[in-house]
Amino acid sequence: MDELVDKARQKQPGLIVVDRAVPGKNQNYLTPENRVPDKELPFPWESCIIAGGGWSWVPNAKYKSARSTVHMLVDIVAKGGNLLLNVAPGPDGTWHDDAYKLLNEMGSWMDVNAEAIYETRAIAPFKESKICYTNKKNSKTVYAIYLAEKEELKIPSELMIYAFQPKDGSAVELLGYGEVEWKKSGTGTLVTIPERAQNNAPCDYAWTLKISEIIR
Repeated sequence: MDELVDKARQKQPGLIVVDRAVPGKNQNYLTPENRVPDKELPFPWESCIIAGGGWSWVPNAKYKSARSTVHMLVDIVAKGGNLLLNVAPGPDGTWHDDAYKLLNEMGSWMDVNAEAIYETRAIAPFKESKICYTNKKNSKTVYAIYLAEKEELKIPSELMIYAFQPKDGSAVELLGYGEVEWKKSGTGTLVTIPERAQNNAPCDYAWTLKISEIIR
């Protein structure tokens, strides 16, 4: 492994590697397999998750729903991790139809919410109730991602955020829609979602509020 890593880094300096379950210099991050840790981990990590069937191709595989996979992605990123989602190709190199469907639906969600996922960092308390938080790298911008229940097809008319307070004059935006109104309410922040956004949600499964600048 030492020789392989040295040769690879001659071509790509800074390359990270993982000699799984072998502690030492070649285990640059850890890989919880088919599980998501209960809390943030104090080192780089990614959850390796089977999307459906097994690590290799399985006939008639049953795939995870897009809703559960989006929620899992948000949960992992809010805890500072990365998601490796395994999809196994068949003997002819193609995937099951349900795999394409799952990834297309996840892609549609990411089209709206990618900035709340990419180049973000974990920020305590990570999650409260049904809201997960991410922090844009090197900024005071926080994303509050509301995880909808299965029967929730509309965004609630009001959302309460307790963990963070926007700075006076800071904008709060519903990704995929635009700016929304907010006000201080007791120890929290009350965000009002316009009826138009409720009836025409910008995406399914989870909705993101972008707080441009929080009070530290």
